[in-house]
Amino acid sequence: MAAGLALKGHRTLLIDCDPQGNATTGLGLDKAKAESTLYEVFVDAVENPENPTAIHDAIARIADNLDLVPATLDLAGAEPILLNAVGKEMILRDAIAPITRQYEWIIFDAPPSLGLLTINILSAADAVLVPMQCEFYALEGLSQLLKTVEIVRRRINPRIHIAKVLLTMFDSRNRLTFQVTEEVRSYFGEKVAKAVIPRNVRLSESPSFGEAAVDRFPTSKGAEAYMAFVDEVVSECVVH
Repeated sequence: MAAGLALKGHRTLLIDCDPQGNATTGLGLDKAKAESTLYEVFVDAVENPENPTAIHDAIARIADNLDLVPATLDLAGAEPILLNAVGKEMILRDAIAPITRQYEWIIFDAPPSLGLLTINILSAADAVLVPMQCEFYALEGLSQLLKTVEIVRRRINPRIHIAKVLLTMFDSRNRLTFQVTEEVRSYFGEKVAKAVIPRNVRLSESPSFGEAAVDRFPTSKGAEAYMAFVDEVVSECVVH
């Protein structure tokens, strides 16, 4: 999505908030050569709460209109640091404050767990985009996510809300796909994106080339579906 926004001419920053660093490697950045990452951004914000500056050094240029704050396994060590910090849920929001006006869109790639890193993301963001596989187990984790978003909205960030639910790995040959789709649409209604991401080999292959599928395989069904989703988000989601 971040790559798609950049292709559409929107100045975009992708912040990899997952210690696995898949967004980092998927955009071709060698994690071993990254001089500064999101981990250093968190450490700096905790140690220098009145004037955090590490975010400037952590930003890497990927392409026209697309920058990245990378992540490595070091980020897994951020949570113990955050635990004892004053205002631990809002460290990320304060850390990125110096650069937010430089971008039209800032996309956080969240980890799959609902820990302190995710709470920081929800505290800093305006809206949540939920990519959801068309599988039964994906439904199980959804209720906990909704509860977490609601708690953050009430206690920390009144702006946060679910903006879009994106159905992914859609397989029209699979009956379960339609059952999951029907259940998600009955609950979320119009928040479910019109665009649906199909199972597509090109989407799986593109990370091995260090490029987003919308750049590497722009005519593939998966890339075209993601670009349709980008258009939908830009037209419907108001960012303040």
